[in-house]
Amino acid sequence: MQEKQNISAFKSETIELVNKIINRYPEGRQKSALLPILHIAQAENNGWLSTGIMDYVALLLNLQPIEVYEVATFYSMFNLEPVGNCVIEVCQTGPCWLKGSDEILAHFEKRLGIKPGETTEDGKFTLKTVECLAACGNAPVIQVGTDYHENLTTEKVDELIEKWKAENKVSHSNPYL
Repeated sequence: MQEKQNISAFKSETIELVNKIINRYPEGRQKSALLPILHIAQAENNGWLSTGIMDYVALLLNLQPIEVYEVATFYSMFNLEPVGNCVIEVCQTGPCWLKGSDEILAHFEKRLGIKPGETTEDGKFTLKTVECLAACGNAPVIQVGTDYHENLTTEKVDELIEKWKAENKVSHSNPYL
């Protein structure tokens, strides 16, 4: 069940950044700032966009809430439910599949004990499948935050999981701050 959350404002440094982004665009074209502001809003809310946050973004940009919802639901990079600290996105497009992404996904499922769309009980990891991550020449590929991991093997996956556990990886920090 999706948590309802009302927010009245971003942190002051975030509002400053949001205003700079909005001011890049001519009057009446604020909707052009929607994608970067949704990224910021998601990072501010532990990696996901609640209805309250999307409504707040609509208010900031003088948009109808549905205009924000349409964009947030279209792109797989936006999470509409709470996620773990480390969101693992496994590419499932043809080239990655041909190079073994199905084996990589199955290995993540086995190691983490979750299926795509689920989060581990400790809240550390969320597993997602996504379409093309645009690194086909180095398939199979995953993305965690802004980091790409390419030419994956099950051994590399094991190393990454252990590394992320040790460093308590958080993949949804604000890319604009």
